[in-house]
Amino acid sequence: MKSNLAIETSGLVKAFGSTRAVDGIDLAVPGGGVYGFLGPNGAGKTTAIRMLATLLKPDAGSALVLGHDIVREADAVRARVSLTGQFASVDDDLTGAENLVLLGRLLGYSSARARARAGDLLDAFGLSDAGGRLVKTYSGGMRRRIDIAASIVVTPDLIFLDEPTTGLDPRARNQVWDIVRALVSEGTTVLLTTQYLDEADQLAGRIAVIDHGKVIAEGTPGELKASVGSGALHVRVRDPEQRLDAQHLLSQALEVPVDLESDPAALSSRVSDPERVAHALSELGRSGIAVTNFALGQPSLDEVFLALTGRPAEDVTAEEVTA
Repeated sequence: MKSNLAIETSGLVKAFGSTRAVDGIDLAVPGGGVYGFLGPNGAGKTTAIRMLATLLKPDAGSALVLGHDIVREADAVRARVSLTGQFASVDDDLTGAENLVLLGRLLGYSSARARARAGDLLDAFGLSDAGGRLVKTYSGGMRRRIDIAASIVVTPDLIFLDEPTTGLDPRARNQVWDIVRALVSEGTTVLLTTQYLDEADQLAGRIAVIDHGKVIAEGTPGELKASVGSGALHVRVRDPEQRLDAQHLLSQALEVPVDLESDPAALSSRVSDPERVAHALSELGRSGIAVTNFALGQPSLDEVFLALTGRPAEDVTAEEVTA
């Protein structure tokens, strides 16, 4: 029976010298939708993507992409996938339109069809007014958009987006997110690697968390949050100078660690007993520590990542080793 999986891997391994960048990854990525590949730099995401895109040969294990073996049927895989890496791959010294027309011609389009496809993509990506400008003059967000446009001159069945919003401002990130959603609505499967937890939460139907070359958790965002086994309490005190006192009182009342947030007035903790939370907040009031707001709810993906790896996602390790 034909599998509905876009990607299937078993024990996939890639080493560079003594470093096992990918250390036995098993994946089952369903066709359609966005599958998130989440982890810090150095976790093995890019190396795994390069193997699945047939740019690197695995040292062990196997993988099927759209039903084709990535080693024995590499040409068949390449014919149906596209890859957008962390850095723009278009030519800076050509205009946006010239880049797209050139790629169309290289992919077998006639001159007229290549120009028409370039025009359609520039319109769709909000780049019509910039199509006649050299890419070197584009902003970071525009460069990411033209790079993704270049990846879909021929619409792929599967596209690998490797950290497509790294370094972008919030507006440009939202524009890229809209593009990803549009790709999915047209039937393309997206494998998205990211170290931004909110990005995975916004876009991905399922997420694999990778750390030190291994998949350490997999599921929907809701399943991953539920796996932590507790809720999240967020508290903001009126006077930042009372935050340490609030931390001490809360940790005593809740009988769990209380963390200091980047906001100088904010604290958070993982809790499971709402009644204990009510008691803890009452203790703050009795001690004269005013609270401006508090929230008790499902953990964020940041808290899931901290629980799974023992460190926050923003603690970036050394750059990933790639060939």
